This record gives sequence, C-alpha cells and structure tokens, in this order.
Amino acid sequence: MTYATQQDLIDRFGAEELIQLTDRTNIPVSTIDPVVVDRALSDASELIDGYLKKVVKLPLSPVPGVLVKTASDIARYYLHGKAADKDNPVTRAYNEAVGLLRDVSRGLVELAVDGEAPPAAGGGSVQAVAPNRVFTRDSLRDF
Repeated sequence: MTYATQQDLIDRFGAEELIQLTDRTNIPVSTIDPVVVDRALSDASELIDGYLKKVVKLPLSPVPGVLVKTASDIARYYLHGKAADKDNPVTRAYNEAVGLLRDVSRGLVELAVDGEAPPAAGGGSVQAVAPNRVFTRDSLRDF
C-alpha cells in the first residue's frame, strides 16, 4: 500500500514535471511512465512505514492527509535523484518530510489516525541491588 498515488503527484507538482522526470524512452519526452512513478511512491511508503511502525498499527486506513503530502514530497525527491542539490526546494521539502517522520516516531507529533497504538513498554518500579557495605562507622572506629 502506498500513501500517495500518481494523481496526487500530478495534482501537487503538475503533469509536465512528472513527464520530464519519468519518461526515459521517448524523445522528446511525452508521457508519464507509471512504473517509475510507482517505484518512487513505493520507496517513499517503505520509508514512511519504517518510521511509523513503532508508533501506530499499520496499515493505516484512512491515510491522514499529512502522510499523502509527505509521501508525495519524498517520491518527488526520489524522482529527481542526483539532480536535487541541497539548496533545491525539492530537497528542502524532502528534509522537512523526513523531519516530520522523525518527530512522529519520537512521539513529538501525533498523527490523527484510527489505528491502535502499540502497547506501551512495560514499566514498574526501579529496584537497586547492592552488596552490603564494607566500610562502616563501626568498622573504621579504630583508625
């Protein structure tokens, strides 16, 4: 399951950009290659799942809108590949998306999902065990 679709990418970034990024067979470029788009979307979804699996029960249904945007930004970055330098808006959007995922995985940001949260780690009281004292006030009295 992917968090975004090809149509989401078209709606956000335009068909012309997807044609330029995915059509690797036609000269001049003229069509969107769905195989390339699906690979980028799948890779983006796997990255998102890696961050979310400790926080929420997967798969998510319905998918929160913030994850559709996040998956779209990550997939767009993957489609740009090495052409996306560090000052590029595509790279900035990717870094923001990954930052959001990190915050979600740390519990700093909560997703509005209907899935169940995994059970909290077992807790309890802290117990310390130590050997008996070697030096006491009575044992050091003669020194």
